[in-house]
Amino acid sequence: MIKKPKGTYDVYGDYGQKYIFLENMLKVLMDKYNYQYIRTPIFEATEVFVRGIGEETDIVNKETYTFQDRGERSMTLRPEGTAAIARAYIENKLENSFYAPLKTWYYGPMFRYERPQSGRFREFYQFGVEVIKGESPLIDAEVISIPVNFFKILGLKGVKVKINTLGDHESRKNYQTALIEYLEKNKNNLSKESKIRLTKNPLRVLDSKEEVDQPIIKDAPKMSDYLTENSQLHYQELKQYLNKLEIEYYEDVKLVRGLDYYTHTVFEIEADIKGFGSQNVLCGGGRYDGLISLLDGPETKGVGFAMGMERLITALDFEEINILENNLEVYIIPLSSNQLKEAYRLANDLRMNGFNVDIDLMERNLKNNFKYSEKLKAKIIIIVGEEELKNHELTVKLNQSKEEFKVNQDYIISFLEEKLGELDVEV
Repeated sequence: MIKKPKGTYDVYGDYGQKYIFLENMLKVLMDKYNYQYIRTPIFEATEVFVRGIGEETDIVNKETYTFQDRGERSMTLRPEGTAAIARAYIENKLENSFYAPLKTWYYGPMFRYERPQSGRFREFYQFGVEVIKGESPLIDAEVISIPVNFFKILGLKGVKVKINTLGDHESRKNYQTALIEYLEKNKNNLSKESKIRLTKNPLRVLDSKEEVDQPIIKDAPKMSDYLTENSQLHYQELKQYLNKLEIEYYEDVKLVRGLDYYTHTVFEIEADIKGFGSQNVLCGGGRYDGLISLLDGPETKGVGFAMGMERLITALDFEEINILENNLEVYIIPLSSNQLKEAYRLANDLRMNGFNVDIDLMERNLKNNFKYSEKLKAKIIIIVGEEELKNHELTVKLNQSKEEFKVNQDYIISFLEEKLGELDVEV
């Protein structure tokens, strides 16, 4: 038997319905914020990610799915969304757009060759937001507010917002010099992984989870001591906006995120949910003021975040939040094959009039059809039999209350609208 690749999964049934529900909900939320949809190819020239994410990051070094195409060009399945959107911004000359800032959102599969674990896969779906142009910390606050409000709407309670600042390029350069000097003095006591990071990406040492590194990280220089006046002002104003939006947060000086392009604001939102485990970050992001120029575009500022859908669904399951919707309004039962054609005509008419309809296609008996309608959670059952057709009427049954009505076929649409409206009010 041929099996799916390691680190991937099939989506169907209730799990698939959860995906659809969340995707539709996010589309509605993005309309509320007036963000526009953007989609980039699933694969890009490898250089987009090498230059955009950073050649020495773990993603580029260890995790990308990279291949040679038939033209012997190096291509990479996208491991994240921001660098590809920056490329699209440059190539399509979106800097000339009359939208300022350009507020976009995306949703789709990403690919990283990681060790599969709970909530982490090699193919995973990601929702994200990118705001390009504009340097105000108010934009940073708005971007943070999107996932915060989304999680509130879903009913997630154990949610924490962590923030930090990496400062502007001058701040980061000064801090990195001081950090390297400090870490070099403690190099012999660092973990093997942190020794490698020290030579390639020293800020990532602060992100280490290795126990041996924690005392060293605890006493490391703090970015706040190396911020320029502009960087300090940006960070202070961000916190003021978050306070005004009543978004609770706490500052984590060790928060650096795993990508090279971040400047100023970085943030993560994690779920403090019993049993959820250590992989509890639901989304993360920050400002990337130098990314677009790094990809040969104009000097342009940007900020965004990304959210993994698999981990979000796992968090909802752990908190026992049910997001499954009961969408089936009408289930039609033909009593025999003689009524099937007429029953299917009725199903088609009702669908074209806006109802969600299913019909028995397996010629079950009446008893099994009633059981099946319960499984489908159909709100209303319509029975089409020989007697019904002869009298130009339909037997309509409310599945929950078991009330039964005889309805003239000419009035079935108005009758269904009335009863479904009553059921919605009851809910």
